[in-house]
Amino acid sequence: MAQSDTIPTNEPIVALSGFLDTYYVYDFNMTDSDLRQPFLFNHNRHNQINLNLGFIKVALMQSDYRANFALHAGTYSNDNYSAEPGVLKSIFEANIGISLNKKRNLWLDTGIFPSHIGFEAAVSSDNWTLTRSLLAESSPYFLTGAKLTYCPVDQLTITGLVLNGWQRIQRLQGNSLPAFGTQLVFQPSESIILNWSSFVGTDDPDSSRRMRYFNNFYGQFMVNDKIGFIGGFDIGTQQTAKESSDYVYWLSPIIIGKYNLSKSWKTALRLEYFQDENGVIIPKTSMNGFKTTGVSLNIDYSKSQNLLCRIEGRWLKSKDNLFYSKNRPSNVNFIIAASVALKFSEEVGK
Repeated sequence: MAQSDTIPTNEPIVALSGFLDTYYVYDFNMTDSDLRQPFLFNHNRHNQINLNLGFIKVALMQSDYRANFALHAGTYSNDNYSAEPGVLKSIFEANIGISLNKKRNLWLDTGIFPSHIGFEAAVSSDNWTLTRSLLAESSPYFLTGAKLTYCPVDQLTITGLVLNGWQRIQRLQGNSLPAFGTQLVFQPSESIILNWSSFVGTDDPDSSRRMRYFNNFYGQFMVNDKIGFIGGFDIGTQQTAKESSDYVYWLSPIIIGKYNLSKSWKTALRLEYFQDENGVIIPKTSMNGFKTTGVSLNIDYSKSQNLLCRIEGRWLKSKDNLFYSKNRPSNVNFIIAASVALKFSEEVGK
């Protein structure tokens, strides 16, 4: 979803926030390596206590401008930022926003910011499930560029983006073409969110450029204070070769149901499917490519507003033997994951 850090005041406010997500995962495939699966980027270490994501963030907020800067560490940053050089790997967020009109409903933001794609973020406690869906792991968590955000009415947010590429801080060497994105968020009531996000660009150098077109759709519905649903669908296409009229595609439907057992206890059930038979996003290593169905169930306990304890069981089954295993590749993967996450935010000055 589009983010808004705007506070209606002429006095700048400085806020300090942070997040820590420690975790343990036992992968019953008993992988030889501590790295569980190559297509996952969160909670992806086997049989060890580790840090998935920790960051510290400073935010400056004023009615006409805003800025965010955050540094991070953890297995998420090691795995997901591996293509970025040097110190850039350590940047979780770095952006500046400027209000462009008197109503302050038109903003220009530039820098490194969270992706406009999907309903699952890098911060695990903001998501209904502990582990990320295959859909989320296969689309950008962060983007770099400029975005123009317009809110004509409270219920509608329209965003256009010019980007350095598909989840990149620096543009790919040899690629001179910027990427583009859009987002429409319609919230007719507090209990309903409807979203459409898109991406148009390439992840290749100019010499072998294959255009990629991607769409993400989701709806979030709270039936009442206890029951909620999210339904999502991703579909993307990419040229098979430069200037070719032939395209291959990938897709992923998902549904998540959440039930608030009490003020402190919650649970969520996820059903998902991911198909990438031509290896556009997940490299093809078998005859049928990546065709995987998943089910997960998590239970959450929140001792306080800032602290969240979670445990999740997740089962994946693929058409082919795609999952790492100690003895031989398997078409089934089952894990138990646990996490303790702490998030805080404090105003530190004006």
